[in-house]
Amino acid sequence: MKKQVVVIHGGDAFKTYKDYMAYLRSLRLDLDRYRGTGWKDSLSEKLGNRFDVLLPRMPNPTNAKYDEWKILFDKIARLLEDNVILIGHSLGGVFLAKYLSENKFPKKILASILVAAPYDQKDIEEFLGDFIVSNNLEKLRKQGGKIFIYHSEDDPVVPYIDLGKYQKALPDAVVRVFKDREHFSQSEFPELVEEIKKIWRGFGEGKNN
Repeated sequence: MKKQVVVIHGGDAFKTYKDYMAYLRSLRLDLDRYRGTGWKDSLSEKLGNRFDVLLPRMPNPTNAKYDEWKILFDKIARLLEDNVILIGHSLGGVFLAKYLSENKFPKKILASILVAAPYDQKDIEEFLGDFIVSNNLEKLRKQGGKIFIYHSEDDPVVPYIDLGKYQKALPDAVVRVFKDREHFSQSEFPELVEEIKKIWRGFGEGKNN
């Protein structure tokens, strides 16, 4: 059976529909965003055919609502196998943190990886809506498997201070700090590929002991 990896993408949230429409009108597009050139798109190829990489499209990511994402993710979670690896990038990262801190996941999670995840509204300019975690992440800590937090010191979207908030709430998490990856929008992410492979190697060795 292939090893499952689920990647939750980022998104945007707005206080009002008027704000959302203003964003759309002022949005400057780069056609590369429609060509699938990000690291999420190449993750399946980089990991190889032993992995089953799932990239669910969450509802309306340009005007995201937590309750809508939760409904879809509830359905996805029931279809997964045990020992899944969950990855959330940006808004997808705080979504996973919130979801796993408030809901019982129906399958065993091998690892949870939060990449450039915001924590709360205090220090970030982007509006997070209802994608804000509580101060109590104990349920995430207990059911999230091995937890990893990735952040870059020069992230222009999610302030570096949010990493410290996660570290305080999840003191056992493994932290990976970069200096020059900004918001992790690069086309390749070799460190993450190797992390996923290492997690599975460790799991296999543990089963054989």
